[in-house]
Amino acid sequence: ASDLPRTSEFQCSDKRINQLYSNIIWGQRGNFLSIPTDCPQRDERCGWAGDAQVFARTATYNADVAAFYRKWLTDVRDAQTAEGAVADVSPRVGFNAGAPGWADAITICPWTMYHVYGDRRVLEENYDAMAKWVELCRKNSTDLIRNKNRGNDYGDWLSIKANTPKDLIGTAYFAYSTRLLAQSAEALGKKEDAAKYQQLFRDIQAAFNKKYVEADGRIQSNTQCSYLMALKFGLLSDDLRIKAAHYLTKDILSKNTHLSTGFIGVSYLLPVLTAVGSNDVAHALFLQDNFPSWLFSVKHGATTMWERWDGWTPDRGFQDPGMNSFNHFSLGSCGEWMFASLAGIDTDGPGFRKLIIHPTLGEHLTEANASYRSINGLIATAWKKTENAVHLEVTVPVNTTATVYVPVLPVRRGPGEGGGNAEEPATDPASVTESGRPAGTAAGVKFLRMEKDAAVYAVGSGTYRFVSKKK
Repeated sequence: ASDLPRTSEFQCSDKRINQLYSNIIWGQRGNFLSIPTDCPQRDERCGWAGDAQVFARTATYNADVAAFYRKWLTDVRDAQTAEGAVADVSPRVGFNAGAPGWADAITICPWTMYHVYGDRRVLEENYDAMAKWVELCRKNSTDLIRNKNRGNDYGDWLSIKANTPKDLIGTAYFAYSTRLLAQSAEALGKKEDAAKYQQLFRDIQAAFNKKYVEADGRIQSNTQCSYLMALKFGLLSDDLRIKAAHYLTKDILSKNTHLSTGFIGVSYLLPVLTAVGSNDVAHALFLQDNFPSWLFSVKHGATTMWERWDGWTPDRGFQDPGMNSFNHFSLGSCGEWMFASLAGIDTDGPGFRKLIIHPTLGEHLTEANASYRSINGLIATAWKKTENAVHLEVTVPVNTTATVYVPVLPVRRGPGEGGGNAEEPATDPASVTESGRPAGTAAGVKFLRMEKDAAVYAVGSGTYRFVSKKK
């Protein structure tokens, strides 16, 4: 494998999840060999762009991949056509170009690397290629609906009985790439470009809503993938976000809390659920271990990530050996959520200078600890939940600041219906201490606000030990 220093560790109270993390790590180690290959064991071993973009954020948690992705993006630019179509596979080895979700690696991967490492050179190097791709999408659209020349057009590859219209996927990604291009222009000081592409994004957003979104928030095809893209890519008004999030969770629950999305939607699934306030659904979905789920392969002995949700099932046995790898990293894109939400380690803006520490506990897990060696130093979290308290230890590196969300347990309010104790969310931070003293008066800690089930603090560098006790 390429020499990619490990940058993270993760462990929690569920051994299945610890094995999943190991599988994600080994899937990356087995495939990041000069280029991000799809699999190391069959006749492809190619740099599939769709795989590389959905996994990019997880890859940055697992290892220092700044130089690796920067090098591979040179291959992507070399394989781009004169018209701007980005190859499905880079270096190009005869496959097609221009597929939505695959070609968009040219905007998603540079922005992800900039977001994580704070190095504007990756944007500078790829900006022209990003703009060529967006302009080609504009050219191959009618009224900004991406309905022409979409290459191989894989759609939501390997979804489970949930076909999302390919023009919807193409239009959503056209919007997302345009939004990332506008943000990149802003980061590079290209004010006119930033304004131009921000306006184009708003115009595509309007076209998307007109064609695909109903007034009640239902999106054409009613698939998890369609809702996830609309929510992740910022295509909906605040009012429609709430309605679309309802339909997303309704679909998941109607499938007995199971996913149905494939390569395209899977990397957005857990982060979007947490972002829209359905963290309980995210946890329940993540902890499923029957088909289709992340832990299904773990239950059946996997030591790397499978290419397909149904690579092997008890009732059908092995899938078609012509396309059935047991070492693909794509579905390991859930690793991003494991660090950003389970462990609660994320960046607010580029380069991990301003940190977000926001662990989401869920009902099943009792503890988790993780570390990430960011571009600015080691960040670590460790939390433990008991019936009456939450313990959270946080390490913040020098020259950075952090906004820390300390989970606050509900407040008992006496007997409720049925004789049990009624509970309601805590509304003040009085139950939170840091190193044994009230957190609001602790050195280096500033109380900001209460937010849902957390007390929010601003801290500087150092190690902090928060305890939140049930009142």
